[in-house]
Amino acid sequence: MFSSQAGGCGEIANAVVAARLLLTINTDPLIVHSMSQMAYEFLPGVPSAHVLGRLSAAGGNEVGSGKLASPQSSADLAVNTFGWFIERPELLPPFSTVKSLEWPALKVEVEFCARFPWSGGKHPWLDAWIETSSAVIGVESKRFEPYRDRKRGAFSDAYDRPVWHDQMGLYERLKNRLRSRDEQFQYLDAVQLVKHAFGLVTEGRRKQKRPYLLYLFAEPEKYLDVPIPEQSKQNHRAEIDRFAEAVRGAEVQFAASSYREWLESWPEPVGELVRHRNAILERFQP
Repeated sequence: MFSSQAGGCGEIANAVVAARLLLTINTDPLIVHSMSQMAYEFLPGVPSAHVLGRLSAAGGNEVGSGKLASPQSSADLAVNTFGWFIERPELLPPFSTVKSLEWPALKVEVEFCARFPWSGGKHPWLDAWIETSSAVIGVESKRFEPYRDRKRGAFSDAYDRPVWHDQMGLYERLKNRLRSRDEQFQYLDAVQLVKHAFGLVTEGRRKQKRPYLLYLFAEPEKYLDVPIPEQSKQNHRAEIDRFAEAVRGAEVQFAASSYREWLESWPEPVGELVRHRNAILERFQP
């Protein structure tokens, strides 16, 4: 997801926009209507007003359009899964595929804008944002998109600016191959992931923390009541592996996990955590 709102991207500016929205959330007719229509969509323990404010501040118009309430919504899965941890980040289970990472999480947020090192233009919004004492993790969450959307992203000339440094050379090389179509993906939105990585490396350098890009994906049985072929899921995983190999060793470490694999790794003894996991599985069947 990308936004071109001036001043509406970046941690401080984004927080200001979200706070402004929350101040008016009880008086703005559109937001009041959206809340009345979608409040039931949030799982127990998810701070609904805060999450609605984040969604309204981000691009995509998830709230005003009613897309969040759609049974096909990808944002619905992401904000309900990670929104629960906003007020309890220390309970967020680690990701086994993200290596050499100190835990626990100190901060969890949804709809975070990782700004590029220039003003103006569009900047990427990550579905979730996690900070530890030494790392930042940007999460790109996918539900039905790999099996639904044609991948048509492109890179403007702005991405050719000499601002990424040598340790991002593998992402720059992949950018060039995607632009020339020497490298193509059918299921994985590789263009979006490369752009996210450029935003993440900028945020990581600002905070002096190691940046990670986590691709977290669902593997639903059906889309619009039509079974999703197992071969399509295998092809998606193969493209994830190909992307990971292309950027292995770059400053932004790429990792991937299915929702199921991650949820199955959650510790059992924590009762409220188990209840949240079961609610995710029952509601979304990822």
